[in-house]
Amino acid sequence: MSDMAHWLREHEITEVECLVADLNGIARGKILPAARFLRSLDEDSLRIPEVVFVQSVTGEYPEEDRVTDPAVRDVRMRPDARSIRLVPWYDEPTAQVISDCYYQDDRPVSIAPRQVLRSVLEAYAERGWRPVVAPELEFYLTKVNEDPDYPLEPPIGRSRRPDSARQSYGIDAVNEFDPIFEDLYDWCEAQAIDIDTLTHEGGAAQMEINFNHGEPLELADQALLFKRTLRQAALKHGIYATFMAKPMEREPGSAMHVHQSVHDAATGDNLFVTGSGEFSDLFLQHIAGLQRYLPAAMPLLAPNVNSYRRLRRYSDAPINLHWGIENRTVGLRVPDAPPSAQRVENRVAGADANPYLAIAASLACGYLGMVEELEPTKPIEGSAYRLAQTLPRYLSDALDLLKRARPLRQLLGEDFVEALIMVKQIEHEAYQRVISSWEREHLLLNV
Repeated sequence: MSDMAHWLREHEITEVECLVADLNGIARGKILPAARFLRSLDEDSLRIPEVVFVQSVTGEYPEEDRVTDPAVRDVRMRPDARSIRLVPWYDEPTAQVISDCYYQDDRPVSIAPRQVLRSVLEAYAERGWRPVVAPELEFYLTKVNEDPDYPLEPPIGRSRRPDSARQSYGIDAVNEFDPIFEDLYDWCEAQAIDIDTLTHEGGAAQMEINFNHGEPLELADQALLFKRTLRQAALKHGIYATFMAKPMEREPGSAMHVHQSVHDAATGDNLFVTGSGEFSDLFLQHIAGLQRYLPAAMPLLAPNVNSYRRLRRYSDAPINLHWGIENRTVGLRVPDAPPSAQRVENRVAGADANPYLAIAASLACGYLGMVEELEPTKPIEGSAYRLAQTLPRYLSDALDLLKRARPLRQLLGEDFVEALIMVKQIEHEAYQRVISSWEREHLLLNV
């Protein structure tokens, strides 16, 4: 508490935003005057209803809630002092801090996404392993879309023309939106969000930002805050930024690639290589775990009905879980890297995934492969698109796989998995009630 009090005084903070990420990665919480925030730390009195973690993206709650307390109990929010940062887009000096949640008996709330990731990391720590990750987030900039019945359109850049597609790695195409990215980099620096490379991807005004590698919980925090920061930077300049997995019909989807490796917690050595620089058994087992369990983990990696529109053949997204060296058509790419940086890139997750849950799922699948000593398939050469699609095609199929994946459910937590399934079923049912423009166009007068 004293550290946060000193930090707030040093930065002359007048207001504090206390955040938690719900199952969809939406930042929820409370806003307090700085003095009231400090009193709440002394009194351990900052609370939020537990059901915030089973709120759907449409704002609904399960009619039959089998996880949270039916009396809608409060849980305690305890801010993590290491996560406190400025909110640089406000005129008034404001701070934001990410909180962990606990029941009255001091048990952590197991369905909170940050706690799910923490539990997976504890499983690694028990075996003397320390995972390292580096996310890459793709996103689109679009014109303001006031009517959701109309498709999204690329925004107008400095040239006064809409950005066009197929500008992969185009420098001038990025420069079209320099005012946004100048604010973005300044605001990320003010928040200690450790972003690295910015590139233009293949879609119209589609970009990718890379994070430097580091500790998974810290990187998940940064990814959560980065999404919020980018949206605010775009809004400042009169456009939208979206992390939808497939926001435009004829453009590629947006991913969250997760580079991951496992190190010896005591020595820091990369356990994915042998002393002679070859792939280690643990590395191959980690890949095998990803191959076996990722299909069941898809509700954490592709959490929305829209997510599965991205996972189509020849769409710059994987359709299966083959692995290969420097192969971007597979689900699991192994970059050509020096032994100290040996890693695997999970290319399955969408940009719409909750970063805590996507990283937790990816690490959990690899962990199960290592402890179960699984064997991977042989690496492939050439395009993986010529091979069968083995990833689920629809959210309902993915939920069925998760229900049957006992080892994964146990590692992630049974209550969490139950909560996730409840929320995703609500969202899927809400989607099924919508009649699309495609149906009106092709069925109204023809059937």
